[in-house]
Amino acid sequence: MRCVVQRVTGSKVQVDGNVVGEIGNGLNVLVGFTESDTIKEIEYCVKKITNLRVFDDENGVMNRSVIDVKGEILSISQFTLYGDVRKGNRPSYIKALGGDKAKPMYEEFNKLLREVVPTEEGIFGADMKVTINNDGPCTIIIDTDM
Repeated sequence: MRCVVQRVTGSKVQVDGNVVGEIGNGLNVLVGFTESDTIKEIEYCVKKITNLRVFDDENGVMNRSVIDVKGEILSISQFTLYGDVRKGNRPSYIKALGGDKAKPMYEEFNKLLREVVPTEEGIFGADMKVTINNDGPCTIIIDTDM
């Protein structure tokens, strides 16, 4: 499982020109799944993301989580996180989990996030336009395959 976590002042996702998910202060999370992923990886990533200390405290030190700052999460499925470019210039997506298996995992991921933090989401498998106002910028990659 791979997640690209970005601290944002705001983020939104649109499908066919319509906003389907939007947040203010919080985290934009791009998430992709691979064949070996289980509920264990999902639970690990949810705990890591919601407790990740990337927000400034009163001293300007990144010491607060999205929970601490009462932020939100925008979760967006993105199979291209598993694009392998080691051979040639055209990415291979062989390690990306197919939609029929990845969609329930994405839904479970969002369900578990919602139990901790207000969470919006994109539409699985849709052609989405994402606006990300990265704050910092601050971008963290979580990869359970490492």
